[in-house]
Formats: sequence, C-alpha cells, structure tokens
Amino acid sequence: MEPWEAGAFSRNDRGRAGATRNVRSETVTFRLEPRSRYLADLAAKKQRRTLSSFIEFAIEEALEKVYITDTQANTKSISEAASQLWDVFQPDRFVKLALRYPDLLNHHEQVVWKLIQECGLVWRGKYSPPDDEWSWRVAEESMIWDRLRDHWETFNRVASGELDKSELPSWQRHRQKRSSPPDEPIPF
Repeated sequence: MEPWEAGAFSRNDRGRAGATRNVRSETVTFRLEPRSRYLADLAAKKQRRTLSSFIEFAIEEALEKVYITDTQANTKSISEAASQLWDVFQPDRFVKLALRYPDLLNHHEQVVWKLIQECGLVWRGKYSPPDDEWSWRVAEESMIWDRLRDHWETFNRVASGELDKSELPSWQRHRQKRSSPPDEPIPF
C-alpha cells in the first residue's frame, strides 16, 4: 500500500505524492444495538460532544483498560504500547506488531509474517560459512523498511492466494564464487 492510499499524502495534479493532508480521522462503519446507540447519544449530549467524538473518547478510555503481553512476557495496556506499535506506514505497523505481539495476528497475517520472515531480500544479514548462504536475524533493526514497503502488496496477495509463491521477491541466496584469475606464466 502506498502512503497516500492510507490518507497520509495527497496527490498533486501530476499524480505524485504531494503535501501532507490534514486528515483528522478515518471513517469507520459499524452497527450498534438501538439501546447502545440511544445511551451513547445521551452520554454524548451530557459531555456536549458529537456521537463520533464520544465514541472516539470511549475507545481511548477502553485502550487504557485492555492489556496485552509481548514476547518478553511484559504486560501493558494497548494505550501504553501504542508508541511501540503505531507507524504511519501499514507495513511498518504490521512488523512492529508481529515482532512484539504475534499472538494478535489473524491467520492471513500469520501467513504474511511467515513469508516476510523467510524473504532474505527484506532483511539485513550476511553470507555465512560453510556454503556462503545469506542469513539474517528477524529483528526490527534488521528490517530493510523500503524493500518491505515496495513488496508489501505482493506478500499480501501471495498470502491470500491471488498470486503464486513464485511472485515473491527473490535475492541471491548464495554468494557467487569469485572466479580465479587465469593461470599466467610466472616470469623468471
């Protein structure tokens, strides 16, 4: 997904990313039971807010009361974890979530994460002996973010079955052996 598709940028008349738009919010459509809707309307009136402002307020309050546990067994509220998890780019948010809270991934996201973890193109690494194979550590500091963003749609389309696995980005798995210089006579 391109940054401007997520509402982060506008496009100028030539179609390139332009100045940042002032996007306050995104539209979310959901259903409420009539009773909940009525009571939410009353609460919004009491606080002199719009219904949408009240719902946003209620969500912020709830984020302080829902706790998640990371891979290091640290428990914190979603509100406390927000600074570690939020990023303006969707692929970056995804990796931050997958590294810290993999148990929150749904099935499709688990497949995307597996494909990303197995793709040497998006990770900093090195060629390791004995066979000079590319190896990497799956960690935030090893991620090559631009490459992930460039191939984000492909990872998702392969995970959903829209594309074949052969469409995934490739990389040089083994370091090419340097050819020896041709035998030259030794001058005596």
